[in-house]
Amino acid sequence: MTHLADTETSRPEEAPQLPPPSRGYRLIRGMGWTLVWLGVLTLGFVAHQLWITTFFAKQNQAELVAELEDHFESAEITEIPYVPVFAPGEAPEPDDPSIVSGALGNLGTLRSEPPPEDGTAFAEIRIPSLDSLKDGWAVVEGVALGDLKNGAGHMPWTPLPGQPGNSVISGHRTTYGQPFHDLDQLKGGDRIEVETAAGLHVYAVRETHVVAPTAVWVTQPRSGAWLTLTTCNPKFSARERLVVVAELVEGPNAEVILGRI
Repeated sequence: MTHLADTETSRPEEAPQLPPPSRGYRLIRGMGWTLVWLGVLTLGFVAHQLWITTFFAKQNQAELVAELEDHFESAEITEIPYVPVFAPGEAPEPDDPSIVSGALGNLGTLRSEPPPEDGTAFAEIRIPSLDSLKDGWAVVEGVALGDLKNGAGHMPWTPLPGQPGNSVISGHRTTYGQPFHDLDQLKGGDRIEVETAAGLHVYAVRETHVVAPTAVWVTQPRSGAWLTLTTCNPKFSARERLVVVAELVEGPNAEVILGRI
């Protein structure tokens, strides 16, 4: 005979039911997952900027080098009269005999090449003392975002390297191949080589500046022949610009320009 007490004790106990999550708990949990995914997306963006863009920029360098070789073979080099370029405030008076001589071509001649088309490779920059540039990096015409994705970019409104005045080249420091990553390591006298269709132009570092992005004076003309390199500063920031200024010391036009400054 089965007793009622035995029947009741043999029934399985039901698991206690938890109360449904409160609205505050659900809100905090949703915010937590949102922050997790934002972190993942941020890390993905950083990885894309630092590594993926660099990977593709380096892949594009092979195409730019081939384009550069074709440019060297096809560019028509001409001899033009040397007319000095003067820094703002340093130009001589209009009746200065040197201006007349320059206009008549009596100051010598320079090897000149035609201006490259926007976005095309026309030069290679090498800095033997820097690991990031000792093997060379292609220079394209233009400094728009699309230009700098592939190589260093030459400001079209400045003279070509090896010519009188102030030739300006810009490049990324932490993305898109980061060709100017180690530019802060340059010291006075360090050698910078820029090869164009007109020949190999060698510069020596003379100045280093950290300036605001609005400091356009760094691109102004200079007496003689100069190369100005610009990049972002500090690394991983665009708050400032690091500027390295170098003077032409060797090359097909160096003797004429240096002898007539």
